[in-house]
Amino acid sequence: MPTISLCMIVKNEEMHIARCLDSIAGLVDEMIIVDTGSVDRTVEIVSNYTAKVYSYPWKDDFSDARNYSFSKASMDYCMWMDADDVLEESEKEPFLQLKQTLPLTVDIVMMKYHTSFDEAGKPTFSYFRERWIRNSPKYRWVGAVHEVIPPSGSIVYSDLAISHKKRNAGDPGRNLKIYRKVLAEGKQLDPRQQYYFGRELYYHKQYKEAVSVLERFLRAEEGWIENKIEACSICADCYHCLGQEQDALNTLLRSMSFDLPRAELCCEIGKYFLKQDNYHTAVYWYETALSRPKNEYAGGFVLPDCYDYIPLLQLCVCYDRIGDRKKAKEYNERAGACKPYSEAYLYNKQYFDRIGNQSSR
Repeated sequence: MPTISLCMIVKNEEMHIARCLDSIAGLVDEMIIVDTGSVDRTVEIVSNYTAKVYSYPWKDDFSDARNYSFSKASMDYCMWMDADDVLEESEKEPFLQLKQTLPLTVDIVMMKYHTSFDEAGKPTFSYFRERWIRNSPKYRWVGAVHEVIPPSGSIVYSDLAISHKKRNAGDPGRNLKIYRKVLAEGKQLDPRQQYYFGRELYYHKQYKEAVSVLERFLRAEEGWIENKIEACSICADCYHCLGQEQDALNTLLRSMSFDLPRAELCCEIGKYFLKQDNYHTAVYWYETALSRPKNEYAGGFVLPDCYDYIPLLQLCVCYDRIGDRKKAKEYNERAGACKPYSEAYLYNKQYFDRIGNQSSR
């Protein structure tokens, strides 16, 4: 059975760190904690879990710090988590089963990363990340921010999930500052980092610069298809915020020049036509979203609700405005089958019940 070193970098995480370590304690064989300058109780707390606590000066480079944590590992595999991550109770037994059965020939285990949740705690945003990585100098992090280990060798995909559950916002400007610093030093961003730089600009509402960066990324021959498709979505929203609606639509449609349509993009196109009161065209795109297969293994960001709940709910709206109340109600019930606790579904249900009561009088 392979052994696992948990390798973490932390700073001022007294609010989260015990919850994280409690969730994984007893499942890994070693804990490596690298502190990058905490001034709260983080070091004191982690010292109750492991003696392998190291100080390392923060250099505005996540890869540098993560690689240092990996360098201290002594087990077969390195596993990373952030301090605000947790392994849910329901995942612990599958975690142990995977550990007991994993062939030592595997180099990387990809696991789901749930980063957003609805009111019932159901994941609404997830993607696969490298989670167990063979302890070898061959596998090292790259990228000052939004760091990654380039995948190679024997890779296994597991349905195990780590959940990202942040309790505070942290420093919202940190990533953008790091990118600005990298560029000020005269360094070039590779295509992946260029995409993430554009995304950070978008988050900070610097829409014109975000468009410039993302359009340059989209025109380049290099770059991962999934990043290209997601860049179209982000760039389109930038155009929308700039009041350039036709450019927004054109960019959404452009996503299909890279691959077959994703449900996420179909929903965005449907929303565009819904806002234009072009309900029949909106229906087409929401129906297309329902027909698209969900490929969680392509590696891109996945919004599960775009494959059922969101298009069903929006089709309810479209048909109600067209005047086909029967069909609208049917779609709302289908949305409710996905999320019976949804406030939107329950509101619509009351609406249709009220209309039904009025028409029967």
